[in-house]
Amino acid sequence: MHLKELLFSTLLITCFVYAETSVGLDVNNEDVELAAEINFNSLADYSSGTTYVISGTYLYSGGNDNDNGEHLFTLGFSGQNNLPGVEGLSVTLGAKGVFADNFAALPLFVRANYALPLIDTIPTTSFFAGLAYAPSVLTFSDGEDYSEFRIGADMEVISNTHIFVGYRNIDTDYTYGDYNFNDSFYGGLKLSF
Repeated sequence: MHLKELLFSTLLITCFVYAETSVGLDVNNEDVELAAEINFNSLADYSSGTTYVISGTYLYSGGNDNDNGEHLFTLGFSGQNNLPGVEGLSVTLGAKGVFADNFAALPLFVRANYALPLIDTIPTTSFFAGLAYAPSVLTFSDGEDYSEFRIGADMEVISNTHIFVGYRNIDTDYTYGDYNFNDSFYGGLKLSF
């Protein structure tokens, strides 16, 4: 078993053991992504205005020319807080390790989430956008640089159960050429514990 598979499996098992976690699954015709988050504050019994999160994803992309499909793993740590003066807007800043075939990177990322100020009879709805980037100095193995862009919408249809749609564009550029790892729309389901 590879180290990245072991780390991701450990993260998923830990998600089910501790409270204040979420697990999500998103799909389209060619890709499937599994994502998990753990609220580090609850693990460390720490409380402040900032919420610290450990997160991990596994993305299988079958849309490229590779018959076996391609795999991308991430493991990250971030801090999240509400932006003062703008009700419903939270901002997340962090770093994550990214691992693919002959590729590794440590991009920094930012994510914004805006919960719409709707009346109580309408389910909680929010929009999100995220950007991650690693220049060549933070890209290893055969990698040259890494960039990721995501945008989407989320609705809590039942308590702690969300449905979402989104778009992602992930570039894993290598020293021998630029490569778009994934460029797709997707839909999914997320459960919070």
